[in-house]
Amino acid sequence: MITNPADKYRRFKSIQLSDRQWPNKTIEHAPIWMSTDLRDGNQALIDPMSVETKMRFFKQLVEIGFKEIEVGFPSASETDFNFVRRLIEEGHIPDDVTIEVLTQAREDLIASTVSSLQGAKRAIVHMYNPIAPDFRDIVYKTDKAGVRAIAERGTQWVKDYTDKYPETEWIYQYSPEAFSSTEIEFAKEVCDAVSAIWQPTAKHKMIINLPATVEMATPNTYADQIEWMHRNMDRRDSIILSVHPHNDRGTAVAATELAVMAGADRVEGCLFGNGERTGNVDLVTLALNLYSQGISPNLDFSKLDEVRQLVEQCTHLPVHPRHPYAGELVFTAFSGSHQDAIKKGFAQQDTDGVWKVPYLPIDPADVNRSYEDVVRVNSQSGKGGVSFLLQQETGFELPRRLQIEFSKVVQKVSDISGKEITSTDIVDLFESEYLAVTTPYDYHSSKIQNDKGIVTTGIIAHHNNIETLFSGQGNGPVDAAVDALSIQIGQPISVVDYHEHGIQSGSDSEAVCYVEIKVGDLQALHGVGQDKNITTAAVKALLNGVNRMLSQQQLAQVS
Repeated sequence: MITNPADKYRRFKSIQLSDRQWPNKTIEHAPIWMSTDLRDGNQALIDPMSVETKMRFFKQLVEIGFKEIEVGFPSASETDFNFVRRLIEEGHIPDDVTIEVLTQAREDLIASTVSSLQGAKRAIVHMYNPIAPDFRDIVYKTDKAGVRAIAERGTQWVKDYTDKYPETEWIYQYSPEAFSSTEIEFAKEVCDAVSAIWQPTAKHKMIINLPATVEMATPNTYADQIEWMHRNMDRRDSIILSVHPHNDRGTAVAATELAVMAGADRVEGCLFGNGERTGNVDLVTLALNLYSQGISPNLDFSKLDEVRQLVEQCTHLPVHPRHPYAGELVFTAFSGSHQDAIKKGFAQQDTDGVWKVPYLPIDPADVNRSYEDVVRVNSQSGKGGVSFLLQQETGFELPRRLQIEFSKVVQKVSDISGKEITSTDIVDLFESEYLAVTTPYDYHSSKIQNDKGIVTTGIIAHHNNIETLFSGQGNGPVDAAVDALSIQIGQPISVVDYHEHGIQSGSDSEAVCYVEIKVGDLQALHGVGQDKNITTAAVKALLNGVNRMLSQQQLAQVS
């Protein structure tokens, strides 16, 4: 890179629009969407799609809900020509879907393009020619009048050739290529000249498509250009104003949203931003941005993972794992603080209410993502993520202090392995750390008696493979069980914390009890018990806590 880029590059000169209106506008409804995946997106591939692959992609676009699909450049590719013919002849185009094809402003190409569409119920012929200064001076070696004449002649040829097939409803689309780098008054002059030849009406509109062939400046500048054209073009009531943003500056989504605020009716792009060079605008992001604001995009991405996988298969281009909405990791939080906030958001979320979950602009379930995708655990994770996944898998609702205790167990394993810990791993760890600890006392049964307010608990457990009965008294079953266990191990036991809840499983319901106990001066820890009877679950939890305490004592003595 050079020290002073101003020596080589010139700042783009924005237009003067002091009374711009778009900053005060909001997007109230979805624009007309037009997918260019099968043309612009296809041209960007190292290995372009075959007819069969394009057919799979076309059917996916129809299923998503696109009503306008640019299917190819039939005059430039035999594959594209054959694909267009197959779509028409085999009846693959639904009545409410309009296909579009692209052509340059040459008579032979226009003739071939129109012939490829013979028999279509309705079709858009999209003609373009570059009109920007660099193209005039470098590519065509002509002046403004020269590129305007190309647009006018091409439009007349499209009109003449489409008139030969009156059984098709023809829609004309004109693109002044490199609009974003063209003098705005001249862009209007050319577009007005084209519409004067086509003579659109309010009932039979034409499309004027204003591409940001190369992003030249910040998104607000493109919005100014679109608003200026929206306010100044001739025959505006007979024109569908379309935009085709590219992503050279990485701001195509923002530029498109501002362009719609500035008066654009229609948006062209690709599902995940595929396209020449830096790509076209990303239609998935645009559509789901609207969805997150409570506006129906009129596109269905309920099976977004399937859409992503098909696009990756057809294009051989990966979708970034942090791609908005569709990326494999986009809804995933590894950070402990993020996980805790998400967990609390889900816990308080009313299923019939407004979506309010921190860090998640939309409900992942709306695009068929599971909640396991939302929270994933590695060495950076905290108690919130671990307990969230455990609750999703098992129904266990760990109290806060147990969350902290168990998360340390998970983090230790993650630190050692250096890998992500799955929800299955978490369930297995919880099982082995708590529920599977049955030594030295393996619970068999228990009995509760109440005599004039004095409760006696008798616990039968196997100790060293010998059935042992130990009992105690207290003012309640838990108090009596604590007394019995204290007598049995010869150390005082106290209950620091106690929680219980039910778990529904089909027609059955089980109780889970979490008891934090302290034995003598040792550090407190938890025991977990599960049973159809809540009192039995509490006794099991106490016994589990004692087993874990004694096991840790034994390990400490060995070490």
